[in-house]
Amino acid sequence: MASSLFRTPLYDLHVSIGARMVEFAGWEMPVQYAGIVEEHNHTRTACGVFDVSHMGRLKITGKDAGTFLDRICTRNLKDAAPGRCFYSHVCREDGGILDDVIVSRFEDHWGIVCNASNREKIIGWLEQHRAGKDVQLADETMDTAMIACQGPKTLEVAKELTGQDFSLLKRYHFTTQAAGPATIIVCRSGYTGEDGLEIVCGAGIARFLVPKLFGSKEKPHPIVRPAGLGARDTLRLEAGMPLYGHELSEDWDSLTAGQAWCVDLSKDFIGADAMRRLKERGLQRCIVGLELDGRRIARQHFPVYRGAENIGEITSGTLSPTLNKSIAMALIATEASAPGTMLEIEVSGKHIPARIVPLPFYKRPKT
Repeated sequence: MASSLFRTPLYDLHVSIGARMVEFAGWEMPVQYAGIVEEHNHTRTACGVFDVSHMGRLKITGKDAGTFLDRICTRNLKDAAPGRCFYSHVCREDGGILDDVIVSRFEDHWGIVCNASNREKIIGWLEQHRAGKDVQLADETMDTAMIACQGPKTLEVAKELTGQDFSLLKRYHFTTQAAGPATIIVCRSGYTGEDGLEIVCGAGIARFLVPKLFGSKEKPHPIVRPAGLGARDTLRLEAGMPLYGHELSEDWDSLTAGQAWCVDLSKDFIGADAMRRLKERGLQRCIVGLELDGRRIARQHFPVYRGAENIGEITSGTLSPTLNKSIAMALIATEASAPGTMLEIEVSGKHIPARIVPLPFYKRPKT
């Protein structure tokens, strides 16, 4: 594997516990350990730990930081209270999605988590638009680590290890913990459809703490197991969560992507005028969920038909480990998007029947 790829602070740990490493967005990342299905099922039933340190972590400071980010992001950040984080999009003037991000409000600054593949693009966009404003930008990606602990037993494990009850932390809220002179950020969030925590800390702290989550080779932790990018993708797809480069793209807008909930058209942000016009005209395309007959997997860009008419294409597809069904998301003509509509997907030259179903495919049981 090319040595020019970035490595997360946990690279050596991944290799030592048998991860299969792959290139992903310029990084060497673990795609799986014991196997994608096993890691997927363990996360749904216990606690899977994902290294997501490849994602960009940016710090925004300056007296204009809040109004600046409110202009950059689709989400309304005007009255954001410290300790809150918000899922949002960053868009071009025409509404094309540059990235989906998590924006966090700290007491004295703001934080942005962006996709690894878009980090340099987002930094460039922020640099371009901060001209003339009291806004400073620092890229903390290489000096920190980000770990996602996901699954129904995550809070139980966190309490066992730290003595703290994170069930008191609301969804999309975060807290900071002192670790000597350093700070650990713990957010109740994730990308799997399960409850969980996402932790940002210094690289050295991560190298020390994460191995303790797994226990030893002789005495592994009974609940916690590592999970790779493969399971992360199948989990997020079951939960109907969009992935940049699949359901999100510069080629279409946030409304077309089915993410209107994170767009506030009552405020002024870059791309707002274009999206208002789209809403007034009516969306020509939209993202839908599909269940396929049989076990064939619909891959990205496979064409979708209504009769003889090509009405769109697959954005993501997999064989769902939880539901034991072939599922997919697709970008199709809005006129053909009603739940229950029967369509066909071209898979290896054959047309496979598929039915439109509501998203998400999977919701975690209420406790």
